[in-house]
Amino acid sequence: MSEIEIITTEELKQKLENGEQLELVDVREDEEVAVGMVPGAKHIKMGEIPANLDYFSKDKEYIFICRSGRRSENVCYYLHEQGYKVRNMVGGMLEWTGETK
Repeated sequence: MSEIEIITTEELKQKLENGEQLELVDVREDEEVAVGMVPGAKHIKMGEIPANLDYFSKDKEYIFICRSGRRSENVCYYLHEQGYKVRNMVGGMLEWTGETK
């Protein structure tokens, strides 16, 4: 299995502060995202990713977010196998120190 690209919470925070346009997807459950999400993230629950493949474009890179980085890693492997450019936010929302919405 090939390695998945990662991004740290600090790197992501820096990119957002620099005004970079990023494709962020939060794969947590409804009650988890209710507590707060990274600004600009789209919420697609992990279990609903296969049904939402038409949302993703193979021309863009997507950064996946969950609570600890484990579920988003699984989603990354799945989408990577389908030919999408993906990156996992390691540490997840547990380590996120930036703003939430």
